[in-house]
Amino acid sequence: MTSQPAPGPGPRARNRVFEGFRRAELLLADRRPLDALQALLPALESQPNAPSVHLLAGRAYLDSAQLAKAEEAFCRVLELDPADHYARFALGKALQRQGRLGEAKGQLQMATVMDPRPEYQEALGEVRARIARITE
Repeated sequence: MTSQPAPGPGPRARNRVFEGFRRAELLLADRRPLDALQALLPALESQPNAPSVHLLAGRAYLDSAQLAKAEEAFCRVLELDPADHYARFALGKALQRQGRLGEAKGQLQMATVMDPRPEYQEALGEVRARIARITE
């Protein structure tokens, strides 16, 4: 007798995870990051390799000043999708807020090269200015 892989979650469970993810997005947009994290828990548990889930968690951690957890979430996104320029930008912001300016500069430079959005360039300029003030 051959063993078959265990079936994935049923449609009801997948729907609950999707609804939790969408609710977390709305809560985060409503500036309720801790509630967003609660709503996102089922998705984090059932979708450990989904970059979008970790990206949303990272944003919620960043918005709730849980900077080490934000860093971890954004690093996980980059493990799964190294080309995600927003994850690099957000990781740079998390590192900046932790005072790790050299590391922040590196991530923000990569994000800016990948996609030269004004907010990326502005964040990179802020970090460069802070580094310049420290080294004067």
